[in-house]
Parts: sequence; structure tokens; C-alpha cells
Amino acid sequence: MNFSKVLRIITIGIIAFGCGNTSKAVKSNFVIQTNAKKNIISNAEVLKLSLKNLNAIKVDSVQFMMNNTPISNLEDLKDVALGEKMIKALVYYDDDKEVVLQKLIVVNNKKPKLYTYELVNTYAHDINSYTQGLEFYNGILYESTGQYGESKLRALDYKNGKVIRNINLAPTYFGEGLTVLNDKIYQLTWREGRGLIYDVDNFEAIGSFNYGQSKEGWGLCNDGQQLYKTDGSENIWILNSNTLEEERFVQAYTNKGKLTNLNELEWVDGKIYANRYQKNGVAVINPKNGAIEAVIDFKDLKNKVTNHPGLDVLNGMAYNPKTQTLFLTGKRWDKLFEVRIIAQD
Repeated sequence: MNFSKVLRIITIGIIAFGCGNTSKAVKSNFVIQTNAKKNIISNAEVLKLSLKNLNAIKVDSVQFMMNNTPISNLEDLKDVALGEKMIKALVYYDDDKEVVLQKLIVVNNKKPKLYTYELVNTYAHDINSYTQGLEFYNGILYESTGQYGESKLRALDYKNGKVIRNINLAPTYFGEGLTVLNDKIYQLTWREGRGLIYDVDNFEAIGSFNYGQSKEGWGLCNDGQQLYKTDGSENIWILNSNTLEEERFVQAYTNKGKLTNLNELEWVDGKIYANRYQKNGVAVINPKNGAIEAVIDFKDLKNKVTNHPGLDVLNGMAYNPKTQTLFLTGKRWDKLFEVRIIAQD
């Protein structure tokens, strides 16, 4: 596999740090030392921590922590989520305590694989729909669209393009991604800081929820138990399906760097498929640690739709478990594509 092709598909952000130590301490008596080169380490390694004692102070004890969780000075990273970490050393001496900090980046130990696909079918799609999210639920395709004054929620018969049900959002809302769980539709708005909840059978509004630390709404999917949400960064937020609170997040990383601008999400056989805004590629992400395990290049699909002034980028993915195929479209595309993913070893 040509890894440069993988980079072109998703265009990851390469990590760069200065060679100088980035520790920030309340005092300057100690410095954290690690085996990470330029503060970057693979999750296949064991993190080795030590303390440089600058002033030969007699130390009573040291407690190392990673993101406020206690760790040992030899920490196996195989089960650690990828991304930015803050290493902290609590140093106790002479009835005093000093806090020493060191930033660390954990990356994946493997390059992403390059998956391909075969085109199974092509269906008609509303050329005026600024598609933001797609999802199948009980054989029906649900679609969320965006733009102020144009945003809507729809249920579709994808085979003939017939609109089964439609509601328009208030003109103050810019619709984004959606997901369906336990007969409830969850639809994001972009910058309004609110998600909308509907009854799947009649589209009756039955509630809403506010965002937490994530400031924007982009993509949404679920694994049958909890929701996953993007906000345009590398973060994938994990929401409690009962309270809809953001409980934690994972960060999308390859072996080289992070993938930002994560947008539409789809849950496929235990993995999260995510496209990157303004890109033609889709990343296959491990939801446990954020590792980008593969990428898929869909740039040829845009060449198959009608070119017109309003044509925009790839957006909208829906996995149909009955056919085990993925459905894709884009913003103001007049076609919906059914494809079968071909995983490479």
C-alpha cells in the first residue's frame, strides 16, 4: 500500500513539537523525563517515566499521573486511548509538594490500511437537499439537511426517492447529523448548541438537549447503547443515551497525527466511519481508542453526479445491515450510491 495515497485521502494533521522541554512546574526543582521522542510515543510501547532532580533535593515520594489517573513509572500504553495526554508528577519532599507537568502525544502503532469498494446500485436523490446526515432504521432511510431556512428532517423510500415524511426546521436552526436509537431520532444543529429529539413514527418533537464541552454539532451515530458526536475537531464525544451528557471523548489519530474536521458519522460493524469536511475520504475509526485503522477513497463518486452551481462535497453515510452495504451521497447531489466495502488485509 502506498501510504502517501492514504495521506491524500484524509490529509491528517502532522504533529510537531519543539525540541525543548515543555514541562511547566510550580517550582523549577524537577523535570519529568520520558522515552518519548519529541513528546510523541506509540501505543505499542511502554512509557518510561523518571524525574530529573535539578537541585539534589531529598525526595520522599513521587506519584505519576496521566490525565489525573495514577500510573506507574513503567506504563504499558496498549490499552490507552490515543491523543494528547498530560503527564503529572506529584513530588513530595520536606513537608512540601511540587507539581510538574509534561505534555505527551500517544499515536497509533500502525499505518491505516487502504480499503476499496464496489458500486452496487445508484438511486435518485433530491438535488436540492444539502445533506448532513443519513441513517437506516427498520428499513427506512432518514435524512437530515442543513442551511438556514432550508434545514429539514426526512424519511425516504430510497429505492424510488419518495419522501415518506418531512418536517422543516425553524429558520434559526442549521440542521446537521442525525441518528436513530430506541424509536427516537436525534438531530444536531450546527452552532445553536442544541440537539433535537423526535418520535421516529410521526416526527413529533419530544425533547431537546444541550451540548456540553463540544461547542458545535456536526455528525452523530450510535452503537445501540450510546451516541457518538463530532464537533469539527479530532474529538468524538460519547454521549449517555439517557441523559445525553458528554461523558468523555476519544481523539482520531493515525501513526503520524490527528485527523481534524471530523464530520458525518456512521456505525458499521463495531467501527465508526467518519468523513472529513471538504474531503472525499472516509476514515474507519476504532471507537475504543480513536485509532484510524483504514481509509476509503470515494472521490470518483462525485464525478458521477450532475455538475451544477450548487454542487458541494461528499456528505451523508448510512449503513444498511440487511444488505450489508453502505449508502453515500453529498450536499446537493442528485444521486445516492450503494457500495460494498472491500477490506484489505
